[in-house]
Amino acid sequence: MIKSSLIDTIAKKNPQINHQDVEKMVNLLLEEMTKALANGGRVEIRGFGAFSVRKRSARLARAPLAQKVISIKEKMVPFFRSGKNLKERLNPPESST
Repeated sequence: MIKSSLIDTIAKKNPQINHQDVEKMVNLLLEEMTKALANGGRVEIRGFGAFSVRKRSARLARAPLAQKVISIKEKMVPFFRSGKNLKERLNPPESST
């Protein structure tokens, strides 16, 4: 699912809310999540999962075209840990017969 289809789905399920307002709300939600992560924070959505930031250490890598070893600086990367409810929806228990 992409952002535009998410906005369309929410707007269709809530006809009392204008499509443009739904788009503004989704954009605001994503912007606030991005700000929190950029500030080193954590975003937890109960039952769905938690977004956080982790440091990826500096390392050496091989540039495939140039066949050279290059140095990659350390950087911060987003990390997602799924919640219990999401895991259960993705892996439903098998019914015993």
